[in-house]
Amino acid sequence: MIKTIAVIGAGRMGGGIARSLAHDESFSVSVFDLDQGAIKRCVDAGAVASTSVPAAVAGAQLVITSLPMPEIVSSVYRDNVSTSPENSVWMDVSTIDSGTARQLEDLLAPGDRRFVACALGKGPAEAEAGTLPLFVGCAQGLLDELASVFKCIGESVHYLGSVEAAAAFKVISNMIGMTNLAVLAEGYELCHAYGVTDDAFVAALKDTGAWSYQADLRLPWMLGSDFANRFGVDLALKDVRLAVDSAARCGVPAPVGAAGLMQLASAHARGWGDEDVDALLKVVRSHDAG
Repeated sequence: MIKTIAVIGAGRMGGGIARSLAHDESFSVSVFDLDQGAIKRCVDAGAVASTSVPAAVAGAQLVITSLPMPEIVSSVYRDNVSTSPENSVWMDVSTIDSGTARQLEDLLAPGDRRFVACALGKGPAEAEAGTLPLFVGCAQGLLDELASVFKCIGESVHYLGSVEAAAAFKVISNMIGMTNLAVLAEGYELCHAYGVTDDAFVAALKDTGAWSYQADLRLPWMLGSDFANRFGVDLALKDVRLAVDSAARCGVPAPVGAAGLMQLASAHARGWGDEDVDALLKVVRSHDAG
């Protein structure tokens, strides 16, 4: 049974996971992050602060990494895997590409440590509540070993097979969601140009096949011009770039996903990278300014 857990990266998602685990008396949780405020929020929930990554992972049976970029994930693994106990499990919940996932599993294998790609669905609210959908790739025998952890942080576990499959699924699902959001922004602005009121647009769209999770979640923010960052443009740009790159490597045409990527790139270029992805609406609206 896993008892000792280190969480490296206590941002919106990693912090919620760390606090969910710390609330459960079955686990002893250590946390490291460059942001001291993020560490304090986890300590207040029952976790123990660590002064460095090596200090956090030294006695951990399970190391959970939640970091913003694949390159950072790879660096943390290369520099710290040997510090963790033999037979420990390293589980990455970041959004990474399938190639990086394969490299991480290969890095751990010679040292008798195990790797799990555990991509996350939905957002910070679900991380805080311990109700995340989990998209898991690993050796199948690890599912039982991690069952108590999955139960604490997630509402559902989708076993997708290999670590590459789990990593790929996450960026692909984000490509689908962000492309859906891009066309939602276009449709909303186009209906607005024809004089359709906001209330009428929402009521009518709900009665069609065009309604979606993104409409349910972000359309109210669009209507209120609320672009506060819940899932930022720059993170979405990274994720969809990874998905479109994967499509190119696999020889699978993804022109619609590529169009969604370009809308995100446009939002970034206009200085909205730190705003929520619903700022795609601002890209569409910018036509008014020429």
